[in-house]
Amino acid sequence: MSTVALVGARALRLGGPWLALLALVLAAALAFGVGRYPVSLLDVARVLLGRLLGHAPDVAPAVEAVVLQIRGPRIAAAVLIGAALSVAGTAFQGLFRNPLVSPDILGASSGAALGTVTGIWLSLGVLAIEGLAFAGGLLAVACVYGLGAALSGRDPVLVLVLAGVVIGSLLGAGVGLIKYLADPYNQLPAMTFWLLGSLSATHPSDLLPLAGPVVLGTGLLLLLRWRLDVLSLPDEEARSLGLATGPLRIAVVAAATLVTAASVAAAGIVGWVGLVVPHLARFLVGPGFGRLIPTAALLGAGTLLTIDTLARTVAPVEVPLGILTAFVGTPVFLWLLARAERDWS
Repeated sequence: MSTVALVGARALRLGGPWLALLALVLAAALAFGVGRYPVSLLDVARVLLGRLLGHAPDVAPAVEAVVLQIRGPRIAAAVLIGAALSVAGTAFQGLFRNPLVSPDILGASSGAALGTVTGIWLSLGVLAIEGLAFAGGLLAVACVYGLGAALSGRDPVLVLVLAGVVIGSLLGAGVGLIKYLADPYNQLPAMTFWLLGSLSATHPSDLLPLAGPVVLGTGLLLLLRWRLDVLSLPDEEARSLGLATGPLRIAVVAAATLVTAASVAAAGIVGWVGLVVPHLARFLVGPGFGRLIPTAALLGAGTLLTIDTLARTVAPVEVPLGILTAFVGTPVFLWLLARAERDWS
């Protein structure tokens, strides 16, 4: 590699987090401004500054309602969920030393989905449904770890991944069973649309139950990001450096599962973000988790916010997030496979 290329790569890694932050700011400005009711950036600034300073903004009441009650909560939810899924994906890829795993590798997404559709089937309230989603995700991870402990004589990482696939398939069958038993006129459409993924029904009161688990789990992963560099080594080498790999692995899995379950409970199944964004962040700043996890959080927040803006503006009716992320993520994933094959050859 030439000297110019090395200098360019070094500059890109140093400026990668700032590029991700700039992309997030631009995505937020776009999300506030575009839609069925266009709002100028000047009016958005007036509304936000008025709220921060505690005085009434000099804008129409409809503009204030759109910014604070409709688009604001949705943008905040997209930022939280995108950051959470990206950080969880980055942590799982480092933990399993496999760049092609995603946050649902331990069945957390499937467990949260089963808990949510069960709550809808039982006609429970919003908080109860979210509680079942959290419980389902954590129970799925507990089952996977139970299988891993029972088969501890084999490769622990391989056993954990295979157990996650098996438990995820079983929980997916449970979701199908609940959908089959549900009321086809009211409950089944609600389950179907929720599983497709959407932020269209986000209300300001939904942000606190989402932000609590996401901030807790993401904050823990940020605190542990330096140790994840050591954890990506083989267990024998990591232990020789004085790192207790067992408790650290449990903490990483618990934090990543918590943010995944919270995201699924709030927005449904949103795939590809936790798989693709860590690769893009790694391209910007390299493999070191000290810079990789914060960059992945910023980049994931901006990515999901951009996709959500497209979901509500690209067609006369809103496109579900899960569908749009698949359309965007599939070609990027194929490009990653092709790039990996060139690196191996």
